Amino acid sequence: MKRLSFRQILRAINNYIVFFVVVAFSVTCCMMLFVTTLANSMGLVFTSENIATAAKLTFGNVVLITLIFTVIDYSRRKITVERPVKIITDATEKIMQGDFSVRIKPLHGVGRDGFNQIIAGVNKMAEELSGTETLRTDFVANVSHELKTPLAVMGNYATMLQRPGLTEEERNAYAKSISEATRRLAQLITNILKLNRLENQEIYPKTEEYDLGEQLCAALLQFEDAWEKKNLNIETDIQDDVKIRSDGELLSLVWTNLISNAVKFTPDGGTIAVRLRAEGDRASVSVSDTGCGIQPEVGQHIFEKFYQGDTSHATQGNGLGLALVKRVVDILGGEIGVQSVLGKGSTFTVRFKRD
Repeated sequence: MKRLSFRQILRAINNYIVFFVVVAFSVTCCMMLFVTTLANSMGLVFTSENIATAAKLTFGNVVLITLIFTVIDYSRRKITVERPVKIITDATEKIMQGDFSVRIKPLHGVGRDGFNQIIAGVNKMAEELSGTETLRTDFVANVSHELKTPLAVMGNYATMLQRPGLTEEERNAYAKSISEATRRLAQLITNILKLNRLENQEIYPKTEEYDLGEQLCAALLQFEDAWEKKNLNIETDIQDDVKIRSDGELLSLVWTNLISNAVKFTPDGGTIAVRLRAEGDRASVSVSDTGCGIQPEVGQHIFEKFYQGDTSHATQGNGLGLALVKRVVDILGGEIGVQSVLGKGSTFTVRFKRD
């Protein structure tokens, strides 16, 4: 049996004293009223001996009743307060130690609604922390993998460059591979920093009115060398004079990522289409391609960090582009969706309020 602590003993004594005072006052008042009424109605006269005997009996009753009340209150407090509090504190201690699988079962009985609200909050917190921990673990694992790949490429080609007797063509090829790996590593780190700043709300939109059509054309022209190299057909249907009030710098991340993906996933000789339409108080932008398309199960995850549905193009990206796009669209109060047919292509549609 667990021994009572000094504080618990003091609290029990304090409770007993409180109950004793209350019971003694109540019983004394009741007895005096009863005796006075009885004496007046029946004409009785009480002697000092009678009063002394009644006082001793009353005192004994007060002590006994107080003891009973104290035991009942202690049991009630133990069952209805201390036990639920211990269950909740034990669970929170496990959570503080990193065990996010802890879940507390709801309590049953009268007067447990307050505790059940706390329990629901603790369970929700543990669930959110568990999800955050999973994301953090996956993020670290993915970052480690993504960093390791270009570093391994750089290390391998750097070693090959040290071999004697290399031709100028081989040396240039190895140097180009190192340069590409360096570019990919720099892009990965840049995207991680951007995404981190966006998720931590360290980037605040600076809104200004500008022509969205001009921005789309400028974003498309950035990839002119890439689409000409793959002999892609570029179709544009951009409505004139579509103004939008938003953060142009942030929004440019959306267009460059979407167009970059369209170029990357469209095979040689394919078609990329960029369309802009004013739809009431909204501006709608769509970027389409005739690439490989997206499987339905893949489409549910494409906006997640480091997720790459088509691993055949993994060396050309790091799975952060669409995560950046989704975060920027959310921050700027827009909507983004994707429609895709496997083997025929995909269309990403973004909508924003014009003012």
